[in-house]
Amino acid sequence: MATILTAERVAGTDRLSQLQIRIGNEERRIVAGIGASYPPEDLPGRQIVVVANLKPAVIRGVESRGMLLAAVDGENTVLLEPETQVPDGTEIS
Repeated sequence: MATILTAERVAGTDRLSQLQIRIGNEERRIVAGIGASYPPEDLPGRQIVVVANLKPAVIRGVESRGMLLAAVDGENTVLLEPETQVPDGTEIS
């Protein structure tokens, strides 16, 4: 689990957002294609499910060190979020 600290659009895109997240005591940046469903200003403070053990990837010139999990229903993207806040870094089982 991670908390979104800051969010902004990736320059030159409508769908990509770069998120600064906190996983436990670590901060990292991830890039996610959620911009059409979630404006960046609505994201800070939200807790999300992330895959954190991936190799870093460069997406549109921005290094991404993880991936958030979301469901796609037609054209809508829905973030997977807990009903109750849990500590950042809590593992999903």
